[in-house]
Amino acid sequence: MSVLALARPEIRDLLPYSSARMEAGDAEVMLNANESPWPAQSRLNRYPEAQPPQLRARLAALYGVDSGQVLIGRGSDEAIDLLVRAFCRAGEDAIVVCPPTFGMYAVSAAVQGAAIVEVPLGVDFALDTDALLARITARVKLVFVCTPNNPAGNLVPLHAIERLAIELSGRALIVTDEAYLEFAGAPSAASLLAAHDNLVVLRTLSKAHALAGARIGAMLAHADIVDLLRRILPAYPLPSPSIAAALGALTPAALAATRARIAATQIAREALAADLRRLPSVVEVLPSAANFLCVRFAEAVGIYRHLLRSNIVVRDVSRYPGLAGCLRISIGNVDENARLLSALRIREAA
Repeated sequence: MSVLALARPEIRDLLPYSSARMEAGDAEVMLNANESPWPAQSRLNRYPEAQPPQLRARLAALYGVDSGQVLIGRGSDEAIDLLVRAFCRAGEDAIVVCPPTFGMYAVSAAVQGAAIVEVPLGVDFALDTDALLARITARVKLVFVCTPNNPAGNLVPLHAIERLAIELSGRALIVTDEAYLEFAGAPSAASLLAAHDNLVVLRTLSKAHALAGARIGAMLAHADIVDLLRRILPAYPLPSPSIAAALGALTPAALAATRARIAATQIAREALAADLRRLPSVVEVLPSAANFLCVRFAEAVGIYRHLLRSNIVVRDVSRYPGLAGCLRISIGNVDENARLLSALRIREAA
């Protein structure tokens, strides 16, 4: 059975919009898009390509897949939204999430009118594959797995993802969100794509590649899923400056600089974790494979407010299941990490 059998039939049958840029090809005189013919600002008078071939090729090479398996969008958020819209019928279908986890999966489902099945993470925030599989019904079309998980920071083993893909073949898509994978030094689930057409992998240039402001994300999946989502992708999802920034970030020199930043972040993460564990106000620093630490404080609300007064903002994640009293702290640069520790020590000394 084709993996597209899981998609909404009206999306499978949808005649996609054909943009003017798609029709242009190699034409030298383009009079089909009602654009201004005068390049007032850096030639931004022309619409960009929806899926720039050069960028797709570089992302495919970076992630070890074929270009036809890459869909580029505005961060991972757009891919999440497109997947839910393409595979979930309002009031009929459902997604599975494993809290505590990234909130946009549930938000996208709620907007679409899809049900949300929660399968909480187990001991030490490990993915409980048996519990998850037990909750799968015919309504479930998408299973979201975040690894390293946000906000807990734990890594999901590749064998667990493969087991889900095998068990749910023909029943549901496994969507593996690897936004923070570069900081884990672990293999990507993209290595499993050739064997499992119901597997989807989300990657982004926002974190390790330092392009959060450019909003460039990539969905890696079977070519049929990529083609399906292109039917409902906006005509011009990628601004030209963002495309240029992404291409610049994927040159050999830029990739070498990224690897150096990743290594520095990993070192800083472990150093900051060790410093935090020495503070009396810290109850626990959860193990992290990402570029942040989830820290449990004896008085998280007071710590959070004190840091704000010190012009330092962290993320309060205490509302998430299993994370009462926890703040998520991104790994900053040397000065930022020092300011954080200084502020915490000042509060404890007061």
